[in-house]
This record gives sequence, C-alpha cells and structure tokens, in this order.
Amino acid sequence: MIVHRDRAALEALLPGLDAELTKRSLSDLESTENDGLSLYRRFGGCGLLIPKENGGLAADAHTAIRAIRALAGRSPSLAVAATMHNFSVASLVALATHSNGFEWMLLDAVASDRLLVCSAFAEGRSGQGVLAPTMRARRENDHWVIDGRKKPCSLSRSMNLITASVALEDADGGEPQFGVALIPAETPGISVRPFWNSQVLTGAESDELILDNVIVGDDLVVRPELDPGSNLDNLQTTGMIWFSLLIAGGYLGMAGALVERLWDSGRDRDRCATALLELEAADLALASVASELDSGAADNGVLARALTARYAAHDTSRRVADSCVEALGGMGFVSSRDVSYLVSATHAGQFHPPSRRSALTSFHDYFDGSALRID
Repeated sequence: MIVHRDRAALEALLPGLDAELTKRSLSDLESTENDGLSLYRRFGGCGLLIPKENGGLAADAHTAIRAIRALAGRSPSLAVAATMHNFSVASLVALATHSNGFEWMLLDAVASDRLLVCSAFAEGRSGQGVLAPTMRARRENDHWVIDGRKKPCSLSRSMNLITASVALEDADGGEPQFGVALIPAETPGISVRPFWNSQVLTGAESDELILDNVIVGDDLVVRPELDPGSNLDNLQTTGMIWFSLLIAGGYLGMAGALVERLWDSGRDRDRCATALLELEAADLALASVASELDSGAADNGVLARALTARYAAHDTSRRVADSCVEALGGMGFVSSRDVSYLVSATHAGQFHPPSRRSALTSFHDYFDGSALRID
C-alpha cells in the first residue's frame, strides 16, 4: 500500500521519527503546544534537501514527496510546516548553485545546527499577488532596514532563519527593486503576533510575523533578475516547483490516512481499492515532475506541470477523503475526532497560493504558447 511505502521512505531518511510520532495522538500533534517540529528537528529533518557536501541528506524529489506524505498521515500540521521549511531550503540550494556568495555557509549551518527556515513570501489574501513583497527595505549606510509583516507565516514560533521577499526602495525615488532577504530570527525588531484562529492545521504555527526596523547586512540581501514574461526568476521558479510538489504530497498523505482507516475497518473493499488507485495515479503525476526536477530541469514548463499536478492532487485528496468518510459511515465520523479532522484538513489544500482560480488566465495564455506568468 502507498501509505506503507511512504513510511518506509521516511524511515530510510529519518530513522525513528515515524515511531516517535506514533507515540502521540493526532490531536496532540495538531495542538498549539505540540512537539512535532522539535521531533522533526531532532531526527535530522532540517537537512532533508541539503546536499551531502553541506552535511545534508540530499533526498531526491520523489523520495522527499513520499516523506512529506508519511508525515501528513501522522500530523497534517507537521507536513505543512516541513513543506514550508524544505521549499525555503530548496531555494537556498538553488541560490548557492548559481552564486559564489555565503549561501553554502547557511546550508552548512541549517544541516549541522538543525535550523528551521520559514518563508515570508506569499500572502494568503484574495487578490494579493503571491510574489508581491509585503515588506519594504530602505538603504541606510552599509545595510538595509526592513519593515513589514507576513500573515500567515508557518514556523513562526520555531523558526531560526527567515527568507523574505522585500521591495528594495530606490534612494532616488524610482521604482523599488525585488529582493530576497535572509534574516536570522533572533535579529532585534522581529516579533510574532497570534493570527491563526482555525482549529485545523494549528500545529503549523501559522501566525503573524512582524518586522519593525530590522537591520540586515547588504550581504544577506539578494537581487534576483526577473524574467519579464513569467515575472519569475530562477530562484522563485525552483522554489515554487518544490512547494507545489511537496504541498500536494502533504494533502495526499492526509487523504491516505483516511484510506488506511477505511482499510483497517474492513468496510467497502471496492471503494478502498478505488481510493488507492486514485492516490497511486496522483503519485505518478508528481513523480513525473519530480524526475524532471532531479534531472536539473527547473524552468517555466516544469513549473506549469508542477502546478498542474498539484491542482489535480488536491482534487484527488478531497475526493478520496470524502469517499472514505462516506464509506466509514456516520458512526465512524461521529465516534472519531481524527476522521472529521483529517477530512477538514484535506480541504485546506485549495487555499495555498497560487490558487487554481487565480492562475486560470495565466494557464490559458500558457496553453496558447506564452510563458506561465505568476503575479
């Protein structure tokens, strides 16, 4: 069964983590005061995508997807938080590959010191461009001063390093430039305010991150070159591909947890087999894009296919979850908080940017021969 293969992949990468997670209930792992991220850090998850020469595990993309799916079956919140960390790390790896700067030292530190990296890029607001910076940076002497906020921001209470998109103000009053800042979480002026009021995915620590006159050295600010057709640079494209694959895997893992409960109940074998077929098909789509990524391809076309696979996977996760709940019956639903929680969690996948609805016009143009533009 796909659930068992996923757990085997997680065990091979992070031995002992799954067994430790099973000692805790789903409700405990999803609570505000859970220790899921602490366990993920303790068992070496911070270095999952970091190259071996930097002290990491160098997991390939499909194996990483499987590991995230396994985490999601134990704790949806942990899977979402781990996805945010890993796609941020993948962006740093891409940056180090195309740069001779300090990035490799950050990767060494993330792996050896088991640091968690949060992302302060996309906003969850309707009508808000997913890449539009919510923070501004003004130049003062030999450094930048950053102000702004990001909500929601996963890992907000456990983060050690922040990657943030910033609008770099022009001293002469011109248009701000796009920049990416790498900020240690203990830098003065950083605070966190409660924001997440939903009872679902509370354990992902998705609260409001506030930066108030945060001083960042010039060497910690990168100015990517945006492609005018896609509105993306190589760093953003790579990061968004990784995010799409991992977050899709996470929601499939949540649905898989419901399939496992249906399997164990012995009810409706046909519906259980149908659900497993759907999960396998979704995995094949993700694996196809993952193989491209592992081969070194991370262009606009791969991003389009990653988003396509992600949207299809979200449809699958919701459809499978709903089918499992129906097969388990009313008593299965009302007698187990886990069942109602998991089916609610699977429906959250549609809210991650860029949403399918916001991307439809761009996909129409893409299918007509243009680059896929993300605004």
